[in-house]
Amino acid sequence: MTEILGFLATQANPLLVNLYPFYAYASDPKNIRLDYAQFSATDIVVQDGSFGYSNLLDAMIDSFYWAMENVGCVDVEVVVSESGWPSDGNGDLTTISLAATYNQNFVRRIASKRGTPKRPNSFTEGFVFAMLNDRKPAGVEQHFVLFYSDMTPVYPVLPLFH
Repeated sequence: MTEILGFLATQANPLLVNLYPFYAYASDPKNIRLDYAQFSATDIVVQDGSFGYSNLLDAMIDSFYWAMENVGCVDVEVVVSESGWPSDGNGDLTTISLAATYNQNFVRRIASKRGTPKRPNSFTEGFVFAMLNDRKPAGVEQHFVLFYSDMTPVYPVLPLFH
């Protein structure tokens, strides 16, 4: 990975990472607060030294910055190439309401053009995963989508989709 980071640094390219707070929450809902995973917390949930985190995504992004710095790479930005919350496929953890809340808050977070606690002056770019729902049989996969195959929204993400 160090060689890849070196290459990205020489090309002035970012590291693209797929980050899904949903999977962290789904694997440990007793110890990870839902509001922390969904950008809904109104307070600092995790304090890591001088850095306070009110959402899990920022903590995940900063973990990449810490790891890169540990191998001497300080000038590569992190871009969230995929993120989302499924609207179906894992019981009460995957509802349309939870997916809408996460994705709406994710879009707001990215649109805010702010950094993370570790890199407050660095704009974080990010992208929502999966536009169309191909509806695999139940139990095959979770549904990380914004639109059904007929192009009707599963839930609104932006005012444009209302």
